Amino acid sequence: MIRLAVFDLDGTLVDSPRAIVATFGAAFDALGVTRPADLAVRATIGLPLERAFALLLEREVEHAQVAEAVLLYRKFFDTIVLPQAPDLVFPGVAEGLARLREGGVALAVATSKFHGPADALLTAAGLREYFAVVIGADEVTRPKPDPESGQVVLDRLGLTAEHAVMVGDTTHDLLMARAAGMRSVAVTYGVHSAAELATAEPTWVVDSFPEVVAHLAPVTA
Repeated sequence: MIRLAVFDLDGTLVDSPRAIVATFGAAFDALGVTRPADLAVRATIGLPLERAFALLLEREVEHAQVAEAVLLYRKFFDTIVLPQAPDLVFPGVAEGLARLREGGVALAVATSKFHGPADALLTAAGLREYFAVVIGADEVTRPKPDPESGQVVLDRLGLTAEHAVMVGDTTHDLLMARAAGMRSVAVTYGVHSAAELATAEPTWVVDSFPEVVAHLAPVTA
């Protein structure tokens, strides 16, 4: 029986990658540094901000410019992403989450965002009420694809991995699930392609959020 569904946020619940790319661009402009290509930025979505900016700036994670870029990103996030949040929720997400919760499935989020921005985005999108737990990258020492985020969710809810499923749009989510002993659902409408997702050997692959719910629906009957 599946008793817990853990969700990634960006590219899984909310169609935020395009807005995230714009926010990265604003941060680079404020730094006075040439913007990287949009595809290069999209390739970092799913990583903690420090790692993403380190890669894009070709700096060490501890470099002062990386820290400045992260601060700028968080500033622009509030003005670029949050106002769009209600319109960014993927079709079927709110209805699907409600159906799962009503069927007795505990719901959680494990994201590479810090807790504050993740909570703010979920709240702005009208989704926060569905989740018992939201775990951000700043609440663990080893973010995804390490299993720690998933284990923290399990510990807080007093559940075991055999009863849990991770739903995500990147290999980081799926590899975390496998390492934590969870099953996984890969969604193809987010950041990583179906071919990329397949390399992480998810339990199921789906093309829409209603299909996610359909795989978990038997536990709601």
